[in-house]
Amino acid sequence: MSTLHKNLNDFGSTPLPSAAGLRIAIVVSEWNTEITEALFTGARDCLIQQGCSAADILRINVPGSYELPLGAQWIAESEKPDAVICLGCVIQGETRHFDFICSAVSDGLMNLGIKFSIPFIFGLLTPNTMDQALARAGGKHGNKGIEAAATAIKMVVLRKGLK
Repeated sequence: MSTLHKNLNDFGSTPLPSAAGLRIAIVVSEWNTEITEALFTGARDCLIQQGCSAADILRINVPGSYELPLGAQWIAESEKPDAVICLGCVIQGETRHFDFICSAVSDGLMNLGIKFSIPFIFGLLTPNTMDQALARAGGKHGNKGIEAAATAIKMVVLRKGLK
């Protein structure tokens, strides 16, 4: 979704469901740490605010955004969380490297969601500049980590309601 005229943390008039009792894994890229740590903090704080126990928030780090899907698969296999949030930041450069990374992460997470039948949340920032990344990691456009946590909660609650 475009964030030019929208704050990532505006969820409208519908309150977020409770996250009490949910186990949520968060996979965090170590590349662009200033951004990814802000995203993690936003996601973790949102989950706790919605009732998720800090002990039920599982975190692992991976070297870069390209490694997010494999890290997400490993934590899903070993810890059996209700959802996996993947947080990273790839800033557009002068080469097509950006396109390959973003596409691989997107496709990888979609395939994992289908394979495991749990939400794998795409919390990858894909800005053109560092200023745009900062604006989406707690700046004027909110925090994509909070949006990712809210999406994870909503998807888990949706799934549990369908069982």
